[in-house]
Amino acid sequence: MNTNRIRKICIVGASGKLGTYMVGHALDRGYEVVGVCRERSVPKLAAFADRITIVPGPTNDREVIRKAVAGCDGVLTVLAPWGVQQYSSGTAQAVLDYAEPNARLVFSCGWHISRDGKDQYSRRFKASVRIVTWLARLVRAVEIDDQVEACRRIFASDRRWTVVRGSDLEEGESQGLPVWSRHVGDPVLASNLTRRVDFALFMVEALTDDTLIREAPAIVGRRTPSALAHDGDGRSPGTLGSMPSPIADTP
Repeated sequence: MNTNRIRKICIVGASGKLGTYMVGHALDRGYEVVGVCRERSVPKLAAFADRITIVPGPTNDREVIRKAVAGCDGVLTVLAPWGVQQYSSGTAQAVLDYAEPNARLVFSCGWHISRDGKDQYSRRFKASVRIVTWLARLVRAVEIDDQVEACRRIFASDRRWTVVRGSDLEEGESQGLPVWSRHVGDPVLASNLTRRVDFALFMVEALTDDTLIREAPAIVGRRTPSALAHDGDGRSPGTLGSMPSPIADTP
């Protein structure tokens, strides 16, 4: 576990569904929280307004990020492939450039990101990625390829990063910390479903787990059939803890 105490964190994309869950988990742990979100989304954080500092602005605005991450021990970032202006890669690069030198950086994305090319995807999953990517380009709503570029930059960095790759997401009460594997295709991940509140829990817990530094864990809910079927068999390297992947939540 990390011996450096986490006191203050920044959550980039705090107003989205995943972001608000992360805010809640962080406050439960007594962290001082700075939240970044687009100005029009600030009202979504009304329930936390008197408990966190809100920095409004586009998350790919370098000055916004520079201000928000100053003095933070950790940064949780939702890599939202929003619009057609390199939103994900711009956000990731700003966090990499401006976060404190020893800060823990934890990013979220979908299973479609592969760090080493060893992930094994079903035909259905690959087809869904192609379709979503094509439709996104057609309507100029999101940039799936830019999320890939954002992660490429993170993987090349020598910062203390973790990229959490989420399965399909659902709402519901927490089932506890998800289980994870280094590669999609591991049978433990077959259920392809995680509670959104638990995705957020894994993100927050990763801040204090040094075994996840420079890892890209793919997660699944710990109470899903595949996780239960392989409980304790060694397939999962760890057991930390609506828009499904391949697109992560947008703030």
